[in-house]
Amino acid sequence: MQERPQLSVQPSSQPEPERRLRPPPLFQLPLPNQDLSETHHQPQLQLSESVPEHQHQTQSTVWINHRRLHLLLLGLSLCAVILALIYYMHHNQQNRSENLTETETACVSPACQRASAHLSMSADPFTQPCDYFLFTCGSDRLSPDSGGRQRGQGIPGHPQNQRGDAVSPERKAQIKEREDRRLREDKILDRKNVLLQYIRETLESNDRLGSTAVQKAKGFYSSCLDTKSVETAGVEPFLELVQKLGGWAVSGQWNRTDINSTLSMLMRDYATFPFFSLSVGRDPKETAHGTTKRYIQIDQPDLLIPIEWNSKTQKSQARTQTLRPFLASCQTYLALLGAPPSSRMLHVGTFISLSSELAVAATPLHYRLSKGQLYQRMTIKELQSQAPSINWLGCLQATFDPLPLTEDDHVILHNLPYMVHMSRIIGKWLNRDELSNSGPLQTYMVFNLLHTLMPALDSRFSETQNNLSVALGKSEGVAPRWKDCVLETERGFDLVLTDLLKRRRAHREAEEIIQNIFTFFKSKLRELKWTNQTSLRRVMKKVHFLIPRLWTTKEISSEAELDLLYSKVTVSPQSFFSNYVQLLSLWQKRRRNLLTEQTEATDILSVTPVLQGNELLFPMGMFVPPLFHPTYPRAMNYGVIGFLIAKDILHLILPEIYSQSQTVHAVGECVWAHYLTVTEQAGRGRVLTLSAAQRQEVWVQYSALQIALQAYHQSLKNHPRDTTISGLSRTRLFLASFSQVNCDFDPYREFMPLEPSFLITVICSKSGLCPTNLECPNKTQQPGLQTC
Repeated sequence: MQERPQLSVQPSSQPEPERRLRPPPLFQLPLPNQDLSETHHQPQLQLSESVPEHQHQTQSTVWINHRRLHLLLLGLSLCAVILALIYYMHHNQQNRSENLTETETACVSPACQRASAHLSMSADPFTQPCDYFLFTCGSDRLSPDSGGRQRGQGIPGHPQNQRGDAVSPERKAQIKEREDRRLREDKILDRKNVLLQYIRETLESNDRLGSTAVQKAKGFYSSCLDTKSVETAGVEPFLELVQKLGGWAVSGQWNRTDINSTLSMLMRDYATFPFFSLSVGRDPKETAHGTTKRYIQIDQPDLLIPIEWNSKTQKSQARTQTLRPFLASCQTYLALLGAPPSSRMLHVGTFISLSSELAVAATPLHYRLSKGQLYQRMTIKELQSQAPSINWLGCLQATFDPLPLTEDDHVILHNLPYMVHMSRIIGKWLNRDELSNSGPLQTYMVFNLLHTLMPALDSRFSETQNNLSVALGKSEGVAPRWKDCVLETERGFDLVLTDLLKRRRAHREAEEIIQNIFTFFKSKLRELKWTNQTSLRRVMKKVHFLIPRLWTTKEISSEAELDLLYSKVTVSPQSFFSNYVQLLSLWQKRRRNLLTEQTEATDILSVTPVLQGNELLFPMGMFVPPLFHPTYPRAMNYGVIGFLIAKDILHLILPEIYSQSQTVHAVGECVWAHYLTVTEQAGRGRVLTLSAAQRQEVWVQYSALQIALQAYHQSLKNHPRDTTISGLSRTRLFLASFSQVNCDFDPYREFMPLEPSFLITVICSKSGLCPTNLECPNKTQQPGLQTC
């Protein structure tokens, strides 16, 4: 083989500018038939064929390793870019699902539009983190029975006692404007008020497609609102009714009717019980053994005369300091009814004297309970022998006609000594010859009938009644007319309103919330650190057998049945008095039906759950706007009614949880520590401690919020799609809706030392659930607060 000539690489003859355009050797790729080593050396160097072989291999290996490293770095960079892109797409998808905009999945139903307007007037925790929890209700929005105390007042250093220093004048003006607007719109989120307002809207609706019974209920309500017709009618309708009862000596026209004859008519037709009260119910001794039979139950009456209990003499007596205003009100009533001035004092005096004598044997419940006087069962014949002045069988037969009653039927007494005493007093007054012409017993019964019919009389009577209440220190303010009319309509047309509620409510949505909340309530029980395992087992056993469900009635199944039930009712648009008299008759018929019904009647005005056997029943009155609506986003429904359901369950099932679990104490103190820190009350030298009841209430409401939020997240897993209002994200809408429940005045409100909306700050502190942390930029946040 011919020896190849030795090669040499000479400097290029290309012009300098063109040489500069060549890529650097590191990024210059070899030609297909070019050895890799040729690209690795500078052109100025000479490469001889006589270079040893191992040097070529070494140089080639270095270049290959270098290129592999470059490719590895390039691959890793590419993977990082791909992973970052995947993360961004996933995170963006989550944000899109969480931060749904109003234009994409906004709820546009009328109910949602009203809710959106309501939220726009409310303090937003995420835009006003410094003080949103201080003014959500306001002192002027307390319910009449709240006693004028806001949550937290009375606790030293509470921010509500230092408003002047904590809030700017501009902020005060905004708050006052918002609260005044709410007052005008009657937006207090008291659950009973919410339900009454919803019934009002239903009765005032122009829907003419309802059944005949529905139209009669609306007509009754409308006649109640027609105060002009009530004022025009005056006292004549009542005086005509008195004449049907045989008259009375006050007017000089009295037929000397028999006391038991008048009493039977009052009980049967006008639901008036002057000498004793009447109800229908079960015997708890039998209920414990599964018996559902109901009995007629007889108790002492609600006497018109104000009385007080004397613990020394163990007797009741008329309150001396209230006799004068009571006497004055009675004289006013007689004057309004046209009694001659010369006889008023005589009739008022005998009425007060008889009332005082009957009051002697009236005893408070705790006394009767201690003496074992409640639920005493005896036959009607036995009762007749002990209280002979009343024709018990005749009066009860008239009241519960056409049900067959005999003297061998059992009744239940709740104050037998009063019945014996009452019979003796009636007998004594019947035998007072000097009063035979004045008919004091008849006058006494007519006064009681007047009290029954007071809502149907003109404003002069209600004003006199209110003046007496003020004199007795019982005034709670005059309720608006519409509210009184709703309550009166419910008394007679409760079945109609119950059916309307049942037909308008979305059972599936309500049942789903109930079941989800109850599931996470049971999970919360398992998280508690119990001090006594016996208590834990007892509670868990009780909860295990509970069946939570919506409380619906099975009494009426169709509109046709309702129409038949109210077929004899004739509603007059201009005569509320005659309509009201018919209502009393309806009310008494409902009482009669209770004696034979086996199922428990639904209480349409109930707004909290009840326990009946192994059932946990949630009344339909809980599920009304603005607390709940089937078209609301689920975030709203869970944030409001979900929280209320959880809170009610905790109060109902765990009334004494503080003494049974260490968790209650720890969580209560933790939330309180957050509050003191955020409101800058900690470390000021004050002793700011909570009572056991306050710690328990803080734990209850904080746990209820956690349960509701967990249940909502679970519902999203089952049904990922949800709507929104006001463009709020799901969690933010949930919490903003919850913040509006603060004005719910439940029986435990006095034990809550802070506004419940502050719990949003606690739950958002470290949980990562909230869109942003609720940190006040004007205050120095103190780190180190633990997650509660």
